[in-house]
Amino acid sequence: MPESENPPDPQRTPVPVDDDIVDAEVVEPTALTPPPPAVSTDYTDQGVPTLDYVRDKIEGRSATAMGWEELRTKEVEEAEKKFAEREEKGKAKLDELRKQLGL
Repeated sequence: MPESENPPDPQRTPVPVDDDIVDAEVVEPTALTPPPPAVSTDYTDQGVPTLDYVRDKIEGRSATAMGWEELRTKEVEEAEKKFAEREEKGKAKLDELRKQLGL
């Protein structure tokens, strides 16, 4: 049956013909690329941390604690005390304002 005899289907839209389409062939790569190098992690295949990882973590925390002790001086303690007093006064003022507003 020739195409001219078939009535057009209103559900289908005609596909435009593009004369610029070029047939191409998919070429598989000839040489396989090497797998990426294995990344060393701090955990075993079973998910357990390695001894080196745990040791580094402990040493890092110890160094941080020692550094804080070195920084702790009388001036720092005084500044922390003044800050705490200022915070307490601010909270008291805020409570007073809330009572006045009935909140």
